[in-house]
Amino acid sequence: MKLKNRITDDVKTAMKQRDVKLLGILRMATAAIKQVEVDTKKQLSDDDVVKIIRKMVKQRNESLAQYLKARRQDLADTESFEIDVLTTYMPDPISEADLVKIVDEAIQTTAAESPQQMGLVIKELKAKFGAELDMAKTSQLIKNKLSN
Repeated sequence: MKLKNRITDDVKTAMKQRDVKLLGILRMATAAIKQVEVDTKKQLSDDDVVKIIRKMVKQRNESLAQYLKARRQDLADTESFEIDVLTTYMPDPISEADLVKIVDEAIQTTAAESPQQMGLVIKELKAKFGAELDMAKTSQLIKNKLSN
């Protein structure tokens, strides 16, 4: 089942169960997906939907840090709940050992030898794995490997 359809089905389920909190975050996700579809005038793939959800999770993590810093536990709890809901729609994270192996293979495939060639490695990984990889973590690993 497509990820977008799964979210839509979960919206319907939340409506039937009258789960206002869950319904709110699912509607936000649906609205964000539809907004990108309207802007790009195309149907989104699962990778595109994962990118949108990853961005939403990142925003909420930043807000969570600010709320905790300001000692606003009520708002922090809301953000935590939303993060938990959104992460259920993201692919399982790749283990650190597997990520190192994947990056090593991509570096060998592209014959990259310096940090200036990092873009080649990232392009290779995006072609193979799409939105499955956390590119922030992956790019830091690539940079460290190519710098040594």
